[in-house]
Amino acid sequence: MQPKAISFPTDAKLMHAAIKGLNRLAAKHGVRLRQSYLRIAKHAAMMAGRYAHAKQFKRHHRELRLLRSRLGRIIRDIGRKIAGNTDLEAIFTWPLTRAAQIRGQQQRQRGWKLYSFHAPEVECIGKGKASAPYEFGVKTSIVTTNARAPGGQFVLHTKTLPGNPYDGHTLKAVIEDTEKLTGCAIERAFVDKGYRGHDVENRHRIFISGQKRGVFGIIKRELRRRSAIEAVIGHMKGEGHLGRCYLKGREGDAANAILTAVGHNLRLVLTWLRILLRLIPDALLRAFSSQIALKADS
Repeated sequence: MQPKAISFPTDAKLMHAAIKGLNRLAAKHGVRLRQSYLRIAKHAAMMAGRYAHAKQFKRHHRELRLLRSRLGRIIRDIGRKIAGNTDLEAIFTWPLTRAAQIRGQQQRQRGWKLYSFHAPEVECIGKGKASAPYEFGVKTSIVTTNARAPGGQFVLHTKTLPGNPYDGHTLKAVIEDTEKLTGCAIERAFVDKGYRGHDVENRHRIFISGQKRGVFGIIKRELRRRSAIEAVIGHMKGEGHLGRCYLKGREGDAANAILTAVGHNLRLVLTWLRILLRLIPDALLRAFSSQIALKADS
């Protein structure tokens, strides 16, 4: 999971962001609005958050209605001002569509929702964690080696999975991409419980965390090592940029994941080089000291 650099998407925040975005775009292209509603929208968004925190939901819904009506006025005003101008209609089509989607969607509705005015590619992914039940970004697949490594595990493959697909339906493509990238066939793959019901043809080489059937000997030891990837993900989020993506669009999400994996591998290489550079002076000092001792004896 790669979170996007957005604020938590409440209805008040989204409508306030849509009002600001439409005003900014109108000012940029010289569309003079009847009224901007920026001051009113800012105060209403602030009070909506305060009323929700105080559990005063009638007042909270009153502020949401105010924001919703003001956003509708701006959408209709821009539509009247750009009517007949094909260039402006082409520029405003997508922002007005996003604003209308934000204005019409409800908090607990089913189906697709918009979670950010400036980043429409953001998806809501349920994590089930007490600290963060939901995260907003894109799913990301990460492949590492299973063998124990003294300097840490290298990332072999990483890929964003837009559209929030089921994990098991992505495993076959990820294994094929990893084999193509490394030039080596994957003998056994160890995955978490989210990959139950995967689409890999040779099911005997896929082992799921917590599996008991067919797990013995070296396979049992290797399956116990599956959780080592969690530390790699933690390093990529803490030391890299996997914890918050600032790049634009789906292409930015994909580039951020790949660059984070490259940075993780380079940090491991630099750590090994640092250790090697420490050992070289020690070896040279030992060699010189032994030569000096031999000359003194002679």
